[in-house]
Amino acid sequence: MNFLFITHSYLRWLVLLAALIAVFKFAYSWLRGGEFKGMDRSLASGFSGLLDLQATLGLILMVWSGFAGVGFPMFRIEHATTMIIAAVVAHLPARWKNAADNVRFRNTLFCILGALLLVYVGVMRLPNGGWSR
Repeated sequence: MNFLFITHSYLRWLVLLAALIAVFKFAYSWLRGGEFKGMDRSLASGFSGLLDLQATLGLILMVWSGFAGVGFPMFRIEHATTMIIAAVVAHLPARWKNAADNVRFRNTLFCILGALLLVYVGVMRLPNGGWSR
């Protein structure tokens, strides 16, 4: 279980790196009027996929440790719920796959920023703000 917790703890940095790269790329392309290409789809999918992996690891960790004696305190349920909502928000850009390029860049950018905001709120639900783990 410790391996799972460590993996969940370190994967957050990879999620953050993917998010930062995506935010800069989508903001730049939106402001410059770029064309939404395969790399952009891969970047959005990579971010949402990493967030899915993080949420899945977190759910497994929560259930496993919960039944192993830690229980299900409210802060863990709030953290899990907020993170699942963040993962859903990260998948919303797929709804605009037929939209104009500038609309896709804008909407994907705001979805990633919204997911990051939800991740921040979800981490703050943990004891000590969750940053020391």
